[in-house]
Amino acid sequence: MESNKNLKQQYNHVIHIDSRQRIDITGVSEVITFNEDSVLLVTNMGTLNIKGKNMKVNKLNVDNGDMSIEGEFISLTYINKDVKNKESIMKKLFK
Repeated sequence: MESNKNLKQQYNHVIHIDSRQRIDITGVSEVITFNEDSVLLVTNMGTLNIKGKNMKVNKLNVDNGDMSIEGEFISLTYINKDVKNKESIMKKLFK
């Protein structure tokens, strides 16, 4: 029974945006890059690029996939759904 619960959590991906000033994300497996203007992270549903201003991470727990970011958010974009192909993601970003 517990293995089914862990499997469900592994594929759970939720984004909650509060007044464009706080984002809570579940299903995060890796943070690739982070600075005040951009966050690039791998989620269970693909690579997510978050753009904004004055962003800071309030919470990051990669063990359970939770992340919380505060700042002024401009856009959230999924780059692809294939989380295993990181090399092609980086090539696309730096073209």
